[in-house]
Amino acid sequence: MNGLKYLAGYSEKLTGQVELLLAENRLAGFLLGKYPTTHEIRTDRALYEFTLEIKTEFLRNAQPLSRVTYDGKINVINNALGLHTFISRVQGGRLKAKNEIRIAAVFRQAPLQFLRMIVVHELAHLKEREHNKAFYRLCEYMEPAYHQLEFDARIYLTQLELAGPLYRENSEMTDEDGKSPTDPVPA
Repeated sequence: MNGLKYLAGYSEKLTGQVELLLAENRLAGFLLGKYPTTHEIRTDRALYEFTLEIKTEFLRNAQPLSRVTYDGKINVINNALGLHTFISRVQGGRLKAKNEIRIAAVFRQAPLQFLRMIVVHELAHLKEREHNKAFYRLCEYMEPAYHQLEFDARIYLTQLELAGPLYRENSEMTDEDGKSPTDPVPA
């Protein structure tokens, strides 16, 4: 189980199933069966608009967001999928507060469901700072399949780390061998 760092804390039964899929080279096929395409939200502006739509639907009275971006350093530095930061600054005689959300850049090329799950998680921090029962209830309210998507996103990260990418940059799917249905995926 040493190669399954993203699945630490899950039961041996679940991690054993993932290890079996990896050993039989079937993990990519499993993921592609559930999530055959990626989203088209590639720019920070599109990500901001996507996040604002979810916030407007579920958290109208929450603090405003000043920035939502993809960040290529998150996974390396913080070992996280996304970050919510709250910054307070003194400007003149006033205290100015800003909420920022940063999403790991690896999710720029991922299924929409995974991106939504991470955005929902980070938005929930606007209301609940800690990862407690109220926090996860809020996540489930905004995304009913939240826990399954979190687990599947962790499986996706395991696939990326141990076997390579599933999708080409133009959203075409690839098979278990990492090849597109028509062209080989560049190494």
